Amino acid sequence: MRQHTVIDSPYGPLTLVADDGVLCGVYMEDQRHRPPEETFGSRDQRPFAEAEEQLEAYFAGRLTEFTLPLRLHGTPFQRRVWEHLRTIPYGETRTYGRLAAALGNPRASRAVGLANGRNPIGIIIPCHRVVGTDGSLTGYGGGLARKQRLLDFESGTALF
Repeated sequence: MRQHTVIDSPYGPLTLVADDGVLCGVYMEDQRHRPPEETFGSRDQRPFAEAEEQLEAYFAGRLTEFTLPLRLHGTPFQRRVWEHLRTIPYGETRTYGRLAAALGNPRASRAVGLANGRNPIGIIIPCHRVVGTDGSLTGYGGGLARKQRLLDFESGTALF
């Protein structure tokens, strides 16, 4: 059974989605690959207290690592990429090529990029921490401006 709620954030409203009470989605407005609203289930605050609390602490600068249980829906390769994204430390970045190498296939940077772009649990699974080989910002489902703001926030250079 799916449920959802919408919370405010410094990056705009976030839609949180749970599958049988376990967080399976965090979506920004106008996010690329955002599922249709009708797939989010009924609106209900109850399953999201812990997620809201951790997101609030993250946005306040008090939390650098999420400890929420997650339910990842994707291909086995996508799930491997998303799990690896969770190992990128707060305030750091990795390149697509480095992620591909860490996954055992240094030539799979394009596949890593595609999986990264399909990340269903933005911010908590920090796909915003992945950059191009030269350190440049590359695609981000929430938009490059949000990606830059998240990176600036984590590096301590953002002002709210």
